Amino acid sequence: MRTIRTAAVIGSGVMGAGIAAHLANAGLRVLLLDIVPDRPTPQEEAAGKSLNDRDARNRLAVEAIARLKKTNPAPFYEESRADLIEPGNVEDDFERLREADWIVEAITERLDLKRRLLARVATVWSDGAIVSSNTSGISIAAMAEAIPSPMKEHFLGTHFFNPPRYMPLVELIPGPSTKGEVAARMTEFLERRLGKGVVVAKDTPNFIANRIGTYGLLSTLRIMAEGGYTVADIDAVTGPALGRPKSATFRTLDLVGLDTFVHVANNVFERTDDPVEKEAFAVPELLADMVRRGWLGEKSGQGFYKKIKDAEGSRILQLDPTAMEYVPSAAPRSASLDAAKAAKGAAAKCKALLAAGDRLSRLAWDILARMLLYAAEKAEHIADSIADVDKAMRLGFNWELGPFETWDAIGLRQSVARMEAEGLAVPEWVKSWLAAGNETFYDRRQGKTFYVRAGRHTELEQPPERLSLRALKAANRTIVSNAGASLIDIGEDVACLEFHSPNNAIGADILTMIRRSADYVRDHCRGLVVANEGRNFCVGANLMLLLMEAQEEEWDEVDRIIRLFQTSMLELKRLEKPVVAAPHRMTLGGGVEVCMAADRVIAHAETYYGLVEAGVGLIPAGGGTKEMAIRAAESALEADADLQLAVNRAFETIGMAKVSGSAADAVRLGLMRRGDVPAMNRDTHLFEARRAVLELERGGYAPAAGKPVKVVGRDGKAVLQLGAQTMREGGYISDHDRKIAAKLAHVLSGGDVPAGTEVSERYLLDLEREAFLSLCGEPKTRARMEHMLKNGKPLRN
Repeated sequence: MRTIRTAAVIGSGVMGAGIAAHLANAGLRVLLLDIVPDRPTPQEEAAGKSLNDRDARNRLAVEAIARLKKTNPAPFYEESRADLIEPGNVEDDFERLREADWIVEAITERLDLKRRLLARVATVWSDGAIVSSNTSGISIAAMAEAIPSPMKEHFLGTHFFNPPRYMPLVELIPGPSTKGEVAARMTEFLERRLGKGVVVAKDTPNFIANRIGTYGLLSTLRIMAEGGYTVADIDAVTGPALGRPKSATFRTLDLVGLDTFVHVANNVFERTDDPVEKEAFAVPELLADMVRRGWLGEKSGQGFYKKIKDAEGSRILQLDPTAMEYVPSAAPRSASLDAAKAAKGAAAKCKALLAAGDRLSRLAWDILARMLLYAAEKAEHIADSIADVDKAMRLGFNWELGPFETWDAIGLRQSVARMEAEGLAVPEWVKSWLAAGNETFYDRRQGKTFYVRAGRHTELEQPPERLSLRALKAANRTIVSNAGASLIDIGEDVACLEFHSPNNAIGADILTMIRRSADYVRDHCRGLVVANEGRNFCVGANLMLLLMEAQEEEWDEVDRIIRLFQTSMLELKRLEKPVVAAPHRMTLGGGVEVCMAADRVIAHAETYYGLVEAGVGLIPAGGGTKEMAIRAAESALEADADLQLAVNRAFETIGMAKVSGSAADAVRLGLMRRGDVPAMNRDTHLFEARRAVLELERGGYAPAAGKPVKVVGRDGKAVLQLGAQTMREGGYISDHDRKIAAKLAHVLSGGDVPAGTEVSERYLLDLEREAFLSLCGEPKTRARMEHMLKNGKPLRN
């Protein structure tokens, strides 16, 4: 079977174009095909073009690529990836499918159309190429009937979730003739190159995630009608209180589109022979009525919610399903919701929500119990294991816990007893499992996870590339720890410094552990990885601590904190062993400065990375501004370019508090270096970072010497300040923004020295610290800090 280097996607709709974009993100060259339009547009006719012109014939694919560039959230890691997608059409370019290593069919969800297209693909298929259908629930076996051998042996389903860049799940569905090696190779490719979490699903209607998710949504609609609950009641219960996304039930339906959801539900309804399941998947009259009215959700401007603007301002209304009118939406209050909000972690939240015993607690139980029982009833039919079911729901619906993990969290034995007391039918295999003396579906011990399969606990096998800090700590691999961070042995004589303070904010505990880790690694390890498994890598320094000291005018203490931060970063940078940082998701302020002290950054592809201190009235002072000055000097020297232009870019990046849209975008912004390679898969991220440490060590690692830094000096500072003044005069920034910009310009330019002067890193650190302390003394800066802490948003004053 050949290596996948090129791909073709047939169908340039939302999913087809999104898949093509993500393939381009992974560096593949993609041919995007669609039908030839049936007539020219008025604009094409006015330009004298007809359907004999190539650009008119390719219009649908060309327009799809143009839409991708404007879509928010962005489908591309950076817009230049669009250049890897070539538009075409299925009449002129069909023969070119012979060149593709992977052909993705992503046309309309109709079996007859898919079969016809796949039969045509077989006429140009080249030996060894993989062909897959991106379907959300149509039978792969039924499609395969139209395909001759040997292409049939290379055909399978690959169900991407929307949007393909951001949703990690891909359900892989082998057909009856699919070779095992093809499914295995495709799984590996999807995981390693595209960064996906792959679950192998059985070829049943809607596969795994949509089968259970759709059942749960339909069941919730019926419970709402039976109990007289409001739209807001349902969403209050089925969001974070149950360990699910904030979009909960009805905001999710509005985002998906009610017409799309009805189509997905009908797929099971039409393909099942079970009368009970047929009834469960029958579309409620409320949904059918809303679709008839055109109330499809966000795309039509109204669904279960409607946003209006009137004399009272912008408001969100909720649908009253009885009157079919929109009424004011107010979040319900209850003891159960308060208890769930106060609990820490999804498991504790679920348990607290169900324990309160009030009206919304009962609602949560009714919704959860029906979903759990359905998942238990269908697990063996739709998936190879309950672990696959849980993984599919976590990755496909963004649940924090899958059904069986949730069941363990709320108490398996107690909940089954309650179900049976209420007359609900519990599957026999669940009752047998309990009768055998088991209390949970999962068992975690000595860093390993076991789950129930065929009546016994089976180890959940993990490939060696999937390193888990949680599992390593459970296996007693912690070397040293305090309240904010831990140093963990991750194998191969490499240690990992893990942050675990609230929000992974950097305070004294983390800075102390950085220095202790450096001491330990220097004597006992081959190198150090800085990584963690928090929701975000690091949101920056402990802003509350700084604000308190500034308000008390404890300037010596603020100076001490910044000196400690700076010396800790220098210690990482000068460590005699290689240091690799592995950031993920939000990596801001001090988190970026930690990464800048590393020899290499292996960022997860979805890393949103920026020096955002200007947003709270400060400048980076943990070495971030100094590092940007160094990188500006290095890039200008390497490219034999004007240093002033490089410094201007750094000034704009920091001054505008720019945050990258991806790891690749961080390189474009100059926040990461060209050699900082992104990791596509979060599950193997730590392994990739450890491998980078070992590569550096085997290559004869030596720490970077503290070279003098060439600066633009007072003349360059004047250029930066002129730019800030121009923005102020244009009304783009405030007077306080201009003051911050002046302090930033002073540091980046190297202060009041002649242009071309070479200065030391410590000199730049001193400038950083002086500017930071000065800004801490500004009332408007303290107002910004306080506003950010209270509201989570920057204040422009």
